[in-house]
Amino acid sequence: MVHFLTGSSSPAFFSRCPPHRESHRRHTAVQCGTSLSTPRISEPEASPAESSAVIQGGTAPLVQALLASQDVACFHFPGHNRGKAAPSSLSKLIGSGAFLHDLPELPELDDLFSPKGVILDAQKQAAQLFGSSKTWFLVNGTTCGIQASVMATCSPGDYLIVPRNCHISVISALVLSGAVPKYIIPEYNPAWDIAGGITPLQVDEAVKELEEDGKRVGAVLVTSPTYHGLCSNVQGIVSVCHPRGIPVIVDEAHGAHFKFHESLPSTAIEQGADLAVQSTHKVLCSLTQSSMLHTAGDLVNVDQVSKCLQVLQSSSPSYLLLSSLDAARYHLSKNTNIFDEPLDIASETKDQLMVIPGISVLDLPCFASDFPAIDPLRITFSASDLQLSGYEAYDILYEGHQIVSELVGTRSVTFAVNLGTRVQDVEKLVQSAKHLSEKYFFANSSKPMKENCVCGPLDKISVHLTPREAFFAKKRRVRIEDSLGEICGELICPYPPGIPVLIPGEVVTHDSLSYLMNVRHHGITIKLLMLS
Repeated sequence: MVHFLTGSSSPAFFSRCPPHRESHRRHTAVQCGTSLSTPRISEPEASPAESSAVIQGGTAPLVQALLASQDVACFHFPGHNRGKAAPSSLSKLIGSGAFLHDLPELPELDDLFSPKGVILDAQKQAAQLFGSSKTWFLVNGTTCGIQASVMATCSPGDYLIVPRNCHISVISALVLSGAVPKYIIPEYNPAWDIAGGITPLQVDEAVKELEEDGKRVGAVLVTSPTYHGLCSNVQGIVSVCHPRGIPVIVDEAHGAHFKFHESLPSTAIEQGADLAVQSTHKVLCSLTQSSMLHTAGDLVNVDQVSKCLQVLQSSSPSYLLLSSLDAARYHLSKNTNIFDEPLDIASETKDQLMVIPGISVLDLPCFASDFPAIDPLRITFSASDLQLSGYEAYDILYEGHQIVSELVGTRSVTFAVNLGTRVQDVEKLVQSAKHLSEKYFFANSSKPMKENCVCGPLDKISVHLTPREAFFAKKRRVRIEDSLGEICGELICPYPPGIPVLIPGEVVTHDSLSYLMNVRHHGITIKLLMLS
């Protein structure tokens, strides 16, 4: 069963679910002046003594503030009134405590957009732990952090240098900001159907091309690590950009944990990035949809970032999400060796998978580019030598062994090891992979190898309009068979990983169409909107 969100204002996602199963998968008034360059949303800075007290206190201020909530006569939102009118079915599911602490921006709980109390304290402690000069808590996910970063650095008409395998949030940021994309095509491994990172040389060439044409570069955005864990040389890219005064934004959604073990890759902030957006909820332990945005250096106007976040985030932020960020930060600060066991588990699992006949494990040698690192907690394996696609291998793992992966691709399956991964779970994974090998290695050995004749979807792109221009243009629906040469009117994007095959404003090429037809061959229904 495939679900589509289609229309001129929505991306089209194509996803594949296991067969015959359901998918498991108070307000602040801001005074505005008359000058366009003067008004800013300023956040009060604590005195040095106050900052020291915050850091040395080592508490979880937001969590403590929620725990201190009193039993009072409530005449405020939300309507469940601290759980008194909560739906019974949901109370049974998540418990009464969640409702008790689902509170609005009460005075004692501070204001996300003008923090002076517990939120300010919590964000300062997070900044110290993650090594940034300033940290913002995000309740609209890493998506709003990416959007705010682009909007704060790029004015309409500025160019954003970005890898073509960026997340869909970057495309929405282009629509919102009016920035023009300058795409860098990452290295693509067709045997794995996986794209890697980008290199400093590619960024330097892109900047020079735009400079020669008299174009202004607002920022460079890098995805590092990728969904599969591949890291780009952020430090090298920074060395290309900073002498030119160009800020570097890093989509570090999958690398929030890098700070917390010496054997993990260096963080974007450690490598000199100006803005880094992290999904604290992915490998770390906050609630889904909660993220952090970190900044360092002085190339980016922090007040402008705050202003953009106020536009993009809810005016009624969830204190459950905010407190989960605070709690996750506190948990990490008190458990310095917290990633020892997950790293040991992941390393041993990879070693065991690599010796199974017909099973291959993704690693840096799979790419020609000199990528500096790959996340050791991300395990991607292929059963192509067993004549199994990624979808087929996953169906067997899920239906026969109740193993749920993080990501399924045409030629691989990806598993995320995290703080909650148990030894028995990875043992089950290894045994299941052995079962695949035992069942299909000899059974399929006499069959001719399936030829991977599908071109990479990112190899040859043709851009006719900017994402913003295409977003607001009139559209019509066409069959995929009739789409060759048409201008795409919406995002065509498998999720996860959320990397677009086609972006609004791009021409449907033979390569992209071939890729989509191959995806459809695996049971995916695809409908397209084209410009009229």
